[in-house]
Parts: sequence; structure tokens; C-alpha cells
Amino acid sequence: MHALIIVLSPNSVDRPIEPATLFAQRHSCAGSFLTLPLALCLLSSPAFAKDVAPENLLIIDLPGGEVKVELLPDQAPKTVEQIRALARSGFYNNLEWFRVIENFIAQTGYPKGSRGKSKFPDLPAEFTDYKFKRGTLGMGHGEDINSANSQFFICLTDAKCAELTGKYTAFGQVISGMEFVDQLQKGEPPVEPDKTVRIRVGADSSVPEKAKSFGNE
Repeated sequence: MHALIIVLSPNSVDRPIEPATLFAQRHSCAGSFLTLPLALCLLSSPAFAKDVAPENLLIIDLPGGEVKVELLPDQAPKTVEQIRALARSGFYNNLEWFRVIENFIAQTGYPKGSRGKSKFPDLPAEFTDYKFKRGTLGMGHGEDINSANSQFFICLTDAKCAELTGKYTAFGQVISGMEFVDQLQKGEPPVEPDKTVRIRVGADSSVPEKAKSFGNE
């Protein structure tokens, strides 16, 4: 979580702080006029943000805007490999978000006339203790836990999704653009479902896409 430290100048009543100065104060532990535990100050600094490798950056283009996801190959290597392959094949382009449950999940990856899956093989369960929370991407599966294939969901809240931990494969975490997921039409299915414009891997752009992750619990 990237905390924003608001810094007040002793002379702020008399004259405004220059934007560049304010930015430096907000992002500098040494320049803060507020007394905070050192650990909190350090964790809130952009210096602690890590670059996401373009190969581990998934970009979901929704009607409202661009959602950037950090893939988690350390948690689910086989799932991440298949998601990359599906994205690169164009599988998700123009697919509906067919289940969007208020304060729970938004789900896609079900092509009509395909029995709900792609031509790729089903995936083994890759359950871990990675905590499902708002912005976590997980794989849908049937009664057989090893039946995940192409359908995935994005968690909309922390509370209800926490109970999914250890029961579904977590393979990614939204790092920006979650507001566009929130805008998806609700319903099971929605009356007029929104569709994904396309999903792509950051490394595949002519100039590789970049993003920063501020860490996951």
C-alpha cells in the first residue's frame, strides 16, 4: 500500500508551496514535518516500490480503461504460463464479463459454444496461502479442483474474498486501474454484459510496458 504523507509548511498560510517542493516533501522521510514511525515512513516511500518485469505484467483493456496486473509465477507457475499463452492467442478479446457479483467478484473467460473453456489443457490446482483480497485474480474451477482452464475472476472486496484463500488458484494482483473493474455491469449474467477489449502481456508491446508494484501481503 502506498501511503501518502501530507506535509504542511509552517508558512503555508502566507504563501503556497511550490508543486515540486510539495512533491519532494510528500515523498521524503527526511523532509516530513510529521512524526511517524520510521518503518511506516520507509514503507510509504516510492523507493520501496519494485518494478514489475514486462513478462509478468498483464494488461486488461476494459471499456472504462486499462487495468494492470502483476502476475505471480512464484505462486502459480503453470497457471501464469497458460494465462500468458491465452492472452497472446487473443482468446480473451471481446469476451463478456458474464458474472459480476456486487462486493464479491467479476468473472470472465467463458467463450460461448465452448463448454466454458479454451482448447488449452485443464490446469492442476496451485493452491497456496496467498491471501485473496481486493484486486486478486483467481482461477475458476468446477467440482474437480484440477479443472481450471480459462475462466478467471477478480476480487472486488477484501472481506468476502478472504474465504477463497487456499481453495482457488491465485495468479495475479491488480496494481492499477481497479476502478475500471468496479465499473463493470453487475449481474449473473448482467442484462448488458461489458466485454474485454483485449488482454495483453506487457513484454509484447513494441516498447515493453512498465509498472511498479508496492508489494502484496
